[in-house]
Amino acid sequence: MKCRHCKSPLRNTFLDLGFAPPSNAYLTQDALCSPEKYYPLKVKVCDKCWLVQTEDYAQADELFSPDYSYFSSTSTSWLAHAESYTKAMIDRLGLNEASHVIEVACNDGYLLKNFLAAGISCLGVEPTASTATAAEQLKIPVLREFFGEALGKQLASKCEQADLVIGNNVYAHVPDINDFTRGLKAVLKPGGTITLEFPHLMQLIDHTQFDTVYHEHFSYLSLHTVSCIFEAAGLNICDVEQISTHGGSLRVFGCHANDKPQITPKVESLLAEEMRRGLQCLNTYKSFQVEANRVKDDLVDFLIQQKRTGKKVVAYGAAAKGNTLLNYAGIKPDLLPFVCDASPSKQGKFRPGSHIPILPPSTLVEFNPDFVVILPWNIAEEVISHLESLVAKNTKFVTAVPELKIS
Repeated sequence: MKCRHCKSPLRNTFLDLGFAPPSNAYLTQDALCSPEKYYPLKVKVCDKCWLVQTEDYAQADELFSPDYSYFSSTSTSWLAHAESYTKAMIDRLGLNEASHVIEVACNDGYLLKNFLAAGISCLGVEPTASTATAAEQLKIPVLREFFGEALGKQLASKCEQADLVIGNNVYAHVPDINDFTRGLKAVLKPGGTITLEFPHLMQLIDHTQFDTVYHEHFSYLSLHTVSCIFEAAGLNICDVEQISTHGGSLRVFGCHANDKPQITPKVESLLAEEMRRGLQCLNTYKSFQVEANRVKDDLVDFLIQQKRTGKKVVAYGAAAKGNTLLNYAGIKPDLLPFVCDASPSKQGKFRPGSHIPILPPSTLVEFNPDFVVILPWNIAEEVISHLESLVAKNTKFVTAVPELKIS
């Protein structure tokens, strides 16, 4: 395999999580009787451009199926984040009724509905039918396609270039990151702005967030690498913000290189910090497997100990990151009998690989557990705030990443 960006041979492994099914391939009761498809889940690092990337096995159309079950609007904190972002961009860029906004991977309309409410023309691009339908029900126009250079040029030829092009938590999901970036350039108006949000590789390494590795995430990104990819496409990163979402993300602001943008000092400062933290040093990547194994082993030890002492332990959150952790640790219903999730699209189904049933949150009150393992650790506070009745019963809450914590 060669690097998806610079085409250099990939010789170095960052993380090997064995074999796993796609993390969003939730199963119905009938599907439990059929064979389940597994792929190797191994991550390589390029020692030329430092793009961290999964090995080539699964195809995008197999991972992002028509019944894709991730709906952004399920999380109240994410909805608040989207509303705050909208207000900030309208103010910063001076967007108005004459402006046009395009969001790539608009999901269920969680973000564009805010621009629509502000009277700003918008278009969503979303290949998964389940979420695209939800967005359309909010009166958001949606193109049901995968985004890339061809679609970007097609929109440009129809005079549908945008003042603002948005990609929140999609950049890591695209198999051909160069083609996708060229598409962003094609659909961007002269003088326009691109904003991308993606989990920061530096935070993943610092906080052992190995559970954010899954097949749907083809890339794990640093500012250095994204800068290289942008420059190859004729774009520049002119500003960057470090934000708290998904355990620590970056929001980069991009523009046409020939616009000769003014680049803020924050870009150079963060590039220098990444260099100091070893993101362009192979030893940083070669030591990560040991830390991932420590997190996995500590969780398994905890669950076995609780089982032996007769404690009741269940989980909350059927997010993809939990599937990575459970499958790598080999955790099955004997240690976690069920998991609860607020998303109706997941309730009544089973987690891929582990086959742990997914039930509505109301089940927790009836079961009265001693411990609840919160698998989406990045929204642990939000989850606990919704489970106050369990707090009153002295239920304890557990997170496993970056280390086992009981509260």
